[in-house]
Order: sequence, then structure tokens, then C-alpha cells
Amino acid sequence: MSNEIITRAGEIVGQSTVNGGEYNGQNCVLSLIDLEGYPTSSVITAAKSDGIKWLTFCTGLGGNKPKRIEKCNRASVCFGTGDYNISLVGEIEVITDAAVKEDTWYKGMENHFSGSDDPNYCVLKFTTKSYNLLVDWQEASGKL
Repeated sequence: MSNEIITRAGEIVGQSTVNGGEYNGQNCVLSLIDLEGYPTSSVITAAKSDGIKWLTFCTGLGGNKPKRIEKCNRASVCFGTGDYNISLVGEIEVITDAAVKEDTWYKGMENHFSGSDDPNYCVLKFTTKSYNLLVDWQEASGKL
């Protein structure tokens, strides 16, 4: 049953990403540790994913997220509605590789950056270490 819940959670996450093909405006919450050691959370759009294994987000190098990640790379991501709660815990990194930036770029980013080659544009890649899932009223938790 646990594998079925993980697979279903991965489908939900994929549908909640801009590059997942069925994006419906669903955002998630990304939690990081701020520069003073306190947890902070913000709503963000996921760009891509591989099930619940990893997710990417787009942001600017001058923002607070990359600075927080540089100090502490521990993070949590949560997708939730009345029908499900997908809570992931893991590590996050800032990526400035041109190929990754191009691959992750999506239409809404042109409102913030000149293109995927904008030097301020970067990708955040979150890699799941553990999960707590409530999907279709079934629960699963564990480590990846």
C-alpha cells in the first residue's frame, strides 16, 4: 500500500508543477531556515519534479532564499488541499548551470527575468530525504 501512496503522491506533485503538463495554479509551501536560525515558509510554484524524489523552483540569486540555502540547506516542502497533504523533508541547493536553467524555465518567468540566461535567475533543487503523506485518506511515512 505504501508504494501506491508514494506513486499517487508523485502524480499529484507532478500535476502541481508548471512543467508537469496539468498545472492548475496549485502552489506549495517551501520552508527554510532564515539567517537568524528561525524557520520561515513561503508559497512558491514548483517548476519540475520526479515524483516525490526531487522538485525544482525558479527564483533570483539576489533574493533571500539562496542566501538562506547557503547558510543551511535543510528544507521542507508541503503540498496540501482538503484532499491530501504531501509533506517532504530534505535538502535544497542553488543551481546556476545554464542547461538546468534553460530546462527549468517556464513562461511566467519572463515577468521577472530577461530569459533563462539572465545572470540573476537560478534554480533551486529540493531532494527528498523523508516524507509524510496523506493521500486518498491513506497515510504513509518513511525515508527515500
